[in-house]
Amino acid sequence: MTIKILGSGCPNCQTLESNAKKAVEELGLKDVQIEHIYDINKIIEYGVMSTPAIVIDEQVKASGRIPDVEEIKSWLK
Repeated sequence: MTIKILGSGCPNCQTLESNAKKAVEELGLKDVQIEHIYDINKIIEYGVMSTPAIVIDEQVKASGRIPDVEEIKSWLK
């Protein structure tokens, strides 16, 4: 499983990345890669117009907001 955080590295993006890491940890998931995409052209390729955004296995789950840990966990189950 791959989780991508899309954003410039702003505090909101960092919070989203932290929430994603916590969700993975709380579920005890193994073999999960979390990467942060900073390149605006790559972000646009996902059709994301506002950041931060989270992509799980190439599906955009949320953009322009910070999902909480529980919501991210629901996507990972």
